[in-house]
Amino acid sequence: MLILTTSPWSCWWASTLQARPPSSGYLLEQDFPGMRIGPEPTTDSFIAVMQGDVEGIIPGNALVVDPKKPFRKLNAFGNAFLNRFVCAQLPNAVLESISVIDTPGILSGEKQRISRGYDFAAVLEWFAERVDRIILLFDAHKLDISDEFSEVIKALKNHEDKMRVVLNKADQIETQQLMRVYGALMWSLGKIVNTPEVIRVYIGSFWSHPLLIPDNRKLFEAEEQDLFRDIQSLPRNAALRKLNDLIKRARLAKVHAYIISSLKKEMPSVFGKDTKKKELVNNLAEIYGRIEREHQISPGDFPNLKRMQDQLQAQDFSKFQPLKSKLLEVVDDMLAHDIAQLMVLVRQEETQRPVQMVKGGAFEGTLQGPFGHGYGEGAGEGIDDAEWVVARDKPMYDEIFYTLSPVDGKITGANAKKEMVRSKLPNSVLGKIWKLADIDKDGMLDDEEFALANHLIKVKLEGHELPNELPAHLLPPSKRKVAE
Repeated sequence: MLILTTSPWSCWWASTLQARPPSSGYLLEQDFPGMRIGPEPTTDSFIAVMQGDVEGIIPGNALVVDPKKPFRKLNAFGNAFLNRFVCAQLPNAVLESISVIDTPGILSGEKQRISRGYDFAAVLEWFAERVDRIILLFDAHKLDISDEFSEVIKALKNHEDKMRVVLNKADQIETQQLMRVYGALMWSLGKIVNTPEVIRVYIGSFWSHPLLIPDNRKLFEAEEQDLFRDIQSLPRNAALRKLNDLIKRARLAKVHAYIISSLKKEMPSVFGKDTKKKELVNNLAEIYGRIEREHQISPGDFPNLKRMQDQLQAQDFSKFQPLKSKLLEVVDDMLAHDIAQLMVLVRQEETQRPVQMVKGGAFEGTLQGPFGHGYGEGAGEGIDDAEWVVARDKPMYDEIFYTLSPVDGKITGANAKKEMVRSKLPNSVLGKIWKLADIDKDGMLDDEEFALANHLIKVKLEGHELPNELPAHLLPPSKRKVAE
């Protein structure tokens, strides 16, 4: 699984079930200190990959006492975890915008019975509360979700908006089998992620080696670009996501206050405290229901019932504080007024700053040049040709043009419409094509403009998107001086 978060504390997190994940090394196009990729469980540590002037590794115990790093709270998980936690620092353009948490491989089979020595799911939940994106990685040849992985996904409840799924190594199976694998993955996830919304699944082969079965190359390219765009947008929306997390934590703090005060009220003042405590813990679900009805709180705002019961076992209820109404009023006022004002300020700040995107590494390879996604296809066809690409089919379009009663070398919009609607494209699409083709904006089409309109219709019928502005290479030769 990869955890992504925007700098100085943005991560993407990778917890993997596979031997060749879309690791941070793939994104960075560079190996990082401590990096190992191989059959599980070679990735046996949490590795925070962050920007640094010099390559090196900082061990976990030193990392959690560094005031410049955001990991001090992880000290609570003890040495068993800290011995498996390191920070890999290196200079890299990608890491100037995001940091990456590369998590240990998920255990399966007999290996998952061996204790890690620390609460793995709790560590992941700690990261999930603080990061911007969580990416779950699946191997197309190994879709079974182990008990440990199931617990991990359940620990990420309430963070589904941050989660994405990658089905990796899809180049190793045929198209028909890939469809079955994709369906099986969605079915398995549906049983664990108990939400009506479908998690976005990206299909591809996320490494720099040749595709074994290249039949679905275009699909893989499109999926990779979608994933890259999602990651690249993280810095642009970082402030809003942090504000969203603040709101969630404030709502949860309110609910905790109601729960704690309710437990405090029920406790006897002198005798029978232990018995009453057990009774309250066992009946916590009923207390949740009562609080929900009394204070009109959504069930989704309550903490996990079983985990809350486990934590309450070790607490002394007599030391709980009573409810302080004034503090709750301050929180309500903050949610109702201060957050709204912050939203306006965040939006203003975003409009004043240049667009922030993740740059460098694998993100640069397909942005420009002939290997960019969709280069030379659809409306981009003929971009490098010396001749006008529409001229290839212009004789065929001319035959139709002269049957539409041109006057002074042009046909009216009404006559053009009779022919263009034969494509069965909706009027909204045909209207856009008309705007692009009527270059001199005289409400009529000459033979070149009519040929261009038919070329754009062909582009759309082949499944490509239309450009918002007509590319220079599609301008008819006789109109190029006019356009300039």
